[in-house]
Order: sequence, then structure tokens, then C-alpha cells
Amino acid sequence: TAEQLTQYYLQRIHQNNQQGPELRAVNSLNENALADAKRLDKERQQGKARGPLHGIPVLLKDNIDTADGMPNTGGSLLFAENYPEDDAFLVQQLRNAGAIILGKANLSEWANFRSTRSSSGWSAIGGQAVNPYDRTRSTCGSSAGSATSVAADFVALSVGTETDGSLVCPAAVNGIVTIKPTLGLISRDGIIPIAHSQDTAGPMARTVTGATLMLDVMKAHDSSDPAGYSSETTFASHLKTDGLQGKRIGVVRNLMGYNELLDKQFEQQL
Repeated sequence: TAEQLTQYYLQRIHQNNQQGPELRAVNSLNENALADAKRLDKERQQGKARGPLHGIPVLLKDNIDTADGMPNTGGSLLFAENYPEDDAFLVQQLRNAGAIILGKANLSEWANFRSTRSSSGWSAIGGQAVNPYDRTRSTCGSSAGSATSVAADFVALSVGTETDGSLVCPAAVNGIVTIKPTLGLISRDGIIPIAHSQDTAGPMARTVTGATLMLDVMKAHDSSDPAGYSSETTFASHLKTDGLQGKRIGVVRNLMGYNELLDKQFEQQL
């Protein structure tokens, strides 16, 4: 059930976020999450499933507005008590699809645009997010907590944002999947801004299928976003189970030779 799934993720977070390996991937939790899960379970029992995200918990990067009592901090102590009055447009889309907003994920403070030498994955609110595969390695930024949370099984799906590499770098470094949308496909409403010509939210997931289903839910034309546009494409309809059949895969060997243990692991995965 959605309630069991939500309880499982909350337990994972309580055991590993501030305790155990201290991944510091989550800044705040939604106190309404379990109640939302129970309500969505009842809907499903009544035959009212809203789609593939019905009852699925989602973490949001902590620069996205929600109106459920969680502050939108941008990772900064200055915004520790910044409580939005309404949901960001993309959060409305997620809720309408039956997703459960589980909480807010840590990030590089101000999405890494606070100095020329900022630390990826660190914020004054959440501390230093770490890579769950190796705590000595970077999470990359700025959607560090969003990526770490998915990799560490704190949640199956999360939302990150990108101005310059903040979706694709954390996803690559933490071994998960992301999709960086064209500007305007997902509304920028309710997201702390950096660059109007580059900012976009995007899905982060454990699988291509998860990221694609999430993208289908989040994309919607927001007439109040000057870059917004309508897309009739259902991206999930293009998923192929045999998509790699007959494809050739290139291996970049000139990036090897620096770490024997890493090279060994890389060859094993190949």
C-alpha cells in the first residue's frame, strides 16, 4: 500500500539521513505524508487510481514551493522560515496525479550560485550531503540531495532543478537517471530562480521508466510562465524494453588508468 511504502521510506530516512552513514540528503519531511498515503489508498480501493504515480512518494529539491507547512529554504538560514502560500505549478501537477510529497531534499545552497568556489551538496540548512556509494566522494551539485535520496533508496522519485549541470551531474555521479527538459516544458512557477534563460526542473529516478512517467506528469502548459509551451507527446509511449537491441556502446578508455580499484569495478559493470 501507499501507507506501507511511505512508512518504509520514512524509516530509511530516519535511519540513514542524520544517523548511521549520515547522508544528509533530506532537509525536511512532510508531516501530512502518511495521511495523504492513507487517503490515496482509499481512492485506489474505490477504483479511483489516478495513474502510475498514484500513492508514490516524491522528494522535492528544497528550492520548490509547497503549501503544506514545509519551508522553501534554498538551503539558506535566511529562508529557514520562508513558508510559501501555495504549491509550485509542478507540485500541483504531481499532487493531481496522486503523488505523495514526502519532503524536501538538501541541495548546494542557493543551487550552487553563492560563490565562485561553493561546495557541491553543502547547505547551511542541511549540512554536507554525501555520496551513498562512497562518503568521501562528491554528490555533485546542486540537486545533490535529490540524487542521493534516490540512490540511497530514501525514495523512488525526486525532483531536481538545473541551471548548468545540476540535474545531469548529480544523476551521473550517484548512478541514477534524470531527464533535463527543454526550457518551458515544466513550469518554473514557485522555484527560486537563477537564470530565466536556463532554469528548469526535471525528474530524477532509479529507472528510465520512472523518470519518463514523472516527466509526463510534471509537464503542462503554464500560461503564467513566459517560456511555457504545450506538448502533446506522451513520453512513456516511446519507452522500449528492447531499446538497446542492435546498438553499439562506446567506452571512453582514456578516462581510465587513474584508479586501479575503480577501473576494476568499471570493467565488472561492463
